[in-house]
Amino acid sequence: MNLEFDQRLILSDSNHVVLLEDDDFLRVDLESLLKLAGYVVHSFSNPLEFLSVPFELAPAVIVSDMRMPGMSGLNLQSALLEINRVIPFIFISGESTDYQIIQSMKLGAIDFLIKPFNSDELFTAINKGLEIDKAYVQGMLFKKNLSSILKKLSPRESQVYELLKKGYSNSELSQTLGISLETTKQYKQEVMRKLELKSLSELIKLSNHLKEN
Repeated sequence: MNLEFDQRLILSDSNHVVLLEDDDFLRVDLESLLKLAGYVVHSFSNPLEFLSVPFELAPAVIVSDMRMPGMSGLNLQSALLEINRVIPFIFISGESTDYQIIQSMKLGAIDFLIKPFNSDELFTAINKGLEIDKAYVQGMLFKKNLSSILKKLSPRESQVYELLKKGYSNSELSQTLGISLETTKQYKQEVMRKLELKSLSELIKLSNHLKEN
């Protein structure tokens, strides 16, 4: 896995749960519970086993114990962030320090369930995480698609796009670029057509979205 990991994500119709638990009996019970609830479960006994298998499905959430052999849940969370895989974490643990709990939340964990916990708590946390991951991946795919479209703009169209982002009017575009008003309108129309936008406000909103991501 590498820094291009997120660009290969596949947004599927299924809801995926990565389950990491070294207690065999608990892992089997949780896997059965989650499958019965309709989730697609990917079960592992330790983080190193999970990291050895490319995982590119979304939306997904990780349900992980904190203390496991070879690597803690907190270290796994950090490792995934280092390879640019932002995925919602739900920790389940019977023995965790205050430091681990606080650090996991700082790194973006959406919940920390203390064993024993009930199924409703787990399902609520999982569904919240899946919605977060779906929105994240949709944003990534949208940005990737838009970046491809922007590369197809001609040099002059790219200039027009950059000025439109700043809210330039047709007359301001014409004056800045030193071209006729009619030619300016043609370039603007072509930029809007390629980006599949209907208004300047949509273009500015789109530009702001790219900045935020």
